[in-house]
Amino acid sequence: MTTLPHPAPMAEITGPIGPEQFGDLRAALRPVVVRGQVADWPAVAAARAGDNDIAAYLRKEPATRPVGAIAAAPSEKGRFFYTPDLTRLNFVRGNGRLETFLDDLLSAATMPDPPAMAVQSEDIASLLPAFARENRLALLPDVAARIWIGNRIRVGVHYDAKANVACCVAGRRRFTLYPPDQITGLYPGPFELTPAGVPVSMVDPAAPDLDRFPRYAEAAHHASTATLEPGDAIYIPYGWWHGVESLDPVSILVNYWWTPGQPEGIGSPYDGLMHAIFAFRHLPEDQRAVWRTMLDYYVFAPDGDPGGHLPPHARGILGPPSPEAFASMRDFIRKTLS
Repeated sequence: MTTLPHPAPMAEITGPIGPEQFGDLRAALRPVVVRGQVADWPAVAAARAGDNDIAAYLRKEPATRPVGAIAAAPSEKGRFFYTPDLTRLNFVRGNGRLETFLDDLLSAATMPDPPAMAVQSEDIASLLPAFARENRLALLPDVAARIWIGNRIRVGVHYDAKANVACCVAGRRRFTLYPPDQITGLYPGPFELTPAGVPVSMVDPAAPDLDRFPRYAEAAHHASTATLEPGDAIYIPYGWWHGVESLDPVSILVNYWWTPGQPEGIGSPYDGLMHAIFAFRHLPEDQRAVWRTMLDYYVFAPDGDPGGHLPPHARGILGPPSPEAFASMRDFIRKTLS
C-alpha cells in the first residue's frame, strides 16, 4: 500500500496587509494565508458570538431577491460530486428566500446526520447591500464580493480562470491547493456535466483510489493546505487547483474573483480551450505536432512578438491589444467559422 504525504503547510503571514504588501504577495504567484485580514468586519464579530448571531446579522436587512441553493442527502457525507455512474450530480438545486435557508441551516446544525446544504457564489451588493457596505476588502475595492453559506460540505478540487481572495467569516474552512502543472495527476472530470461550471478532479483527496488514479501520487507531493479561522483570508493565484472543506455546522465565506492584467475585450481563454479541443485533439499525431508548433509561435510566443517583423499597418490580429482589435478578431473568427 502506498502512503501519501500529508499536504505541506501553506505559507502564511500576519495581517492585515496593505496594497503594497499585497502587490508583493501577488507577484510571487504562490498561495498564502493572511491571518486576521478581515478580523475587524462586523460580520466576523457576529460569527464569533455564535451561529444564531451571524444568522441574525444576515437577516437584519431583508434579502432583495431569492437565492439559489443546493442540497445533498446525508449519505453523501457532505461531498458535492457525481453519482457513481457519472450520469448526473449527487445533489439537487432549488431557489428560495435567504431567510428560509438560514432557518434550515440552523435546524440542520442540531441534527446528528444532516443533509449537506449550501448557497453559493451570490453577489452580495445586489443581495445584501448593507452587508456589502459594512464588510469591505480595501485591497480590492473595485472587485465584486460573493458570499458562500453552508454547513459541513466538501467541494471537489477544481480551478478558476481568475485570481481569488477568499475571506472566512464564520466557521473554519480547510483549503488544499495544487499548482496548475499538476493537472495530469488530478484527473479532471467531464466538461459537459460539472458541479459548478468547470471540470473538477475525479480524485477524492480524503480517500484517493491510486489503482484508478495512480498519477495522483505525484500530485499529492505538491499539495499544500491551510485551515482558515473567522477573520482570515487566503490568496489563490490564477489557475491553481483547490479543494475546500467546511468544518463547522455554520460556515460563511466571502470571496473576490478578478482577472489581473487581462486587456479589456479579450476573448475567454476557456472558450479558446474548447475551440482548441474541437480543432486539434483528434488530428493525427504528425499534424498535431505541426499545430503545437504553430500555437507556441503565435500564442505563447517564447521567441518574441510573432508580428514584430511586419509593419504596424499589416499586423492585423497580431497587432497590439485593444477593445477595437478584439472586436475585429471576433468578426474575423465569425467569418472563418461560417
